[in-house]
Amino acid sequence: MPIHELSSDFAGKVALVSGASRGIGRAVAARLAAAGCEVVMLARKAEPLMRAAAEISAEFRTRALPIACHCGKAEDIAAVFSRVQEEFGRLDILVNNAATNPYFGPVRDGSADVFRKILDTNVVGYYQMSIAALPLLEKSSSPVIVNVSSVAGKSPAPLMGFYSISKAAVDHLTRTLARELGPNGVRVVGVAPGLVRTDFSQALWASESILEEVLKTHSIKRIGEPHEVAEAIAFLASEKSSYINGSILYIDGGEST
Repeated sequence: MPIHELSSDFAGKVALVSGASRGIGRAVAARLAAAGCEVVMLARKAEPLMRAAAEISAEFRTRALPIACHCGKAEDIAAVFSRVQEEFGRLDILVNNAATNPYFGPVRDGSADVFRKILDTNVVGYYQMSIAALPLLEKSSSPVIVNVSSVAGKSPAPLMGFYSISKAAVDHLTRTLARELGPNGVRVVGVAPGLVRTDFSQALWASESILEEVLKTHSIKRIGEPHEVAEAIAFLASEKSSYINGSILYIDGGEST
């Protein structure tokens, strides 16, 4: 969708995107900035985050505020929303995108500690971010939360069982929050990308043999690009999707069909 078709929806709005220094998160922050949003960008590592924010601010001539934050830590999250209140006094769009997957292997060979680490960021983090954002979101005339899940939440990915479980939980968190917050005017929706060309998934797409195996399940015989996910999120965050709530949009080249 051309940027000008969304600019009237986003002009003057404030969006917060977690995991925004690279990959899908950076693409989302750039897309929303291009459409007129001021963007708050979160990531754990300050240096690449500040660089990404500076580039987005310069390119789109809007404010891009970088805040270093571990989205699995409640104290970091509280500090973020205190800063957003101080700097903007409002929030219109929250995109929960930060995720981790430190373990690649069978669930039976993993550990409870690793499982908890994944859940703390991928599920509890999304929950804590959403609840902490509510006082600011409720000041908006059209607030929306977009949770970035994964096709692995529908069908477990090989050797990524813990991650798959966490994303299944994200899907149900999205539906639960949509049902509970919808009456207050807050929409909650999700996107579930398949394999996308990011650093996070490089181990899968950089290997020709693994990529060939993955694409056997795709009706579109290629992997996705970050900007394609960003376009879908921009639509879901806009007024053009104002009657969509609790839905999970699969962006996976037909893998889940």
